[in-house]
Amino acid sequence: MIPIGDRNPARSKPVVTWLLILANLAVFVYELSLWSQGRLEEFVYTYGAVPARLSRGEAVHTLLTSMFIHAGFLHLLGNMLYLYVFGDNVEDAMGRRRYVLFYFTSGIAAMLAQIAANPDSEIPGVGASGAIAGVLGAYFITYPGARVKTLLFLGVIIRVVYLPAALVLGFWFLLQVLAGFVSLEQVSEGGVAYFAHAGGFAAGILLTPLLRKR
Repeated sequence: MIPIGDRNPARSKPVVTWLLILANLAVFVYELSLWSQGRLEEFVYTYGAVPARLSRGEAVHTLLTSMFIHAGFLHLLGNMLYLYVFGDNVEDAMGRRRYVLFYFTSGIAAMLAQIAANPDSEIPGVGASGAIAGVLGAYFITYPGARVKTLLFLGVIIRVVYLPAALVLGFWFLLQVLAGFVSLEQVSEGGVAYFAHAGGFAAGILLTPLLRKR
């Protein structure tokens, strides 16, 4: 299932969400320029969140900088699609200032969850998916009945259906948890940061009642 839209119009313009998308796009363009110069790997190791370094209390700033680095175009596209679909309503529910605090706190919590899963890893964690997972958690408890426009894959058949947000996002979270435990033996080899996704989603659920407008 891939969400591509929702029937849940926001009451205000999602300025912060747009700015976050633009910032991620700008950093990715910069990454491409570094790749052409053969300097991308150095950049990723400098600003990506390496669990082993963070476990030693080093390079704490990478908890933030890593949220804007992506490992490829599809990685970026997937993250920005989810942020575009769900971010506007969460920003609307919290207000812009609280949404900024929520987004980065969720992202940090997500990376801490990934570090807890493998604190000795030397592989940099990158991407906005942990923070966006927090956005998904906030949407899950704030708009569980909202209809999400979803691409549903049935073998070779692809259908567009409208499903409740609770079903779409609950299924997504379950997949992250199951995949995380399945991949425990391979976590040191890199790949998808499933525990960051699950941790960010859980953080979003916990933080939303504190930051949502009354």
